[in-house]
Amino acid sequence: MTDPRHAHHDDRFPGQAQSQPGQTAQMWPEPDHGESSYQGHGRLAGRRALITGGDSGIGRAVAIAFAREGADVAIAHMPEEQADADETLRFVTEADRSAMSLAGDLRNEDFAIKAVTEARQAFGGLDTLVLNAGYQHDIDGFANLRTDEMRRVFQTNLEGLLFSARAAFAELEPGASIIVTASIQSFNPSPGLIDYAMTKAAQVAFVKALAEEAGPRGVRVNAVAPGPIWTPLIPGTGWDEEKVRAFGTDTPLGRAGQPAELAGAYVYLASDESSYVSGAILPVTGGKAL
Repeated sequence: MTDPRHAHHDDRFPGQAQSQPGQTAQMWPEPDHGESSYQGHGRLAGRRALITGGDSGIGRAVAIAFAREGADVAIAHMPEEQADADETLRFVTEADRSAMSLAGDLRNEDFAIKAVTEARQAFGGLDTLVLNAGYQHDIDGFANLRTDEMRRVFQTNLEGLLFSARAAFAELEPGASIIVTASIQSFNPSPGLIDYAMTKAAQVAFVKALAEEAGPRGVRVNAVAPGPIWTPLIPGTGWDEEKVRAFGTDTPLGRAGQPAELAGAYVYLASDESSYVSGAILPVTGGKAL
């Protein structure tokens, strides 16, 4: 058995900062996406997936896992994230699956629709949609909340999600699955992430409402709620060095999680193993309660 307290990096992180969107190669230590550890068992054989924000972090871990489970994978990402996207798709093709890069900004409705359309055309259909793209920033007191940053959070986390989901929804067939990356912030909001937490709570409402409509069509809608996970979003949030160093140490397991530790949750929700699960929020939080 593996002691979960020490299964991954269990020390404080070096202080570091990046501009958004963050880059994997600039992080230390680099996140573990399951590159050398995830082993597939054919649970998603023949599936066709689109993962937004699939270039790095949780999205990369999900892309690797899906491909090794037998799915073709398209990822949507910002143009400046192309280097990370290329690395992610390398792992997909090494798993002998079709891979596709879709560069653009999901806040743009036309691009969000185009990403879904092109992925569906390339793969001959689409049956798994992972709505993972997100943005957050640190707020030094509510009075200092900047309108432009607030709008970027709302537009990325809500409008981009809605544009993508709406474009895919009508043509999803029975057995298809939508999976949203929510957050522990949906339930336990931090003042310094107030606008981000609001969007994550709204995503939970989205999942529960859409699951009601989609269920009679045989389409399932669920979410994963990560706790503190070591991704490029963290050094790009704008926290001071001490907050980055202590990231994740307040969990019962005493450390931050790695993207690889979430991949199995997404595989489960996409697979037939979760055929009776819809409208659910699956926590992966290091022991923090929702």
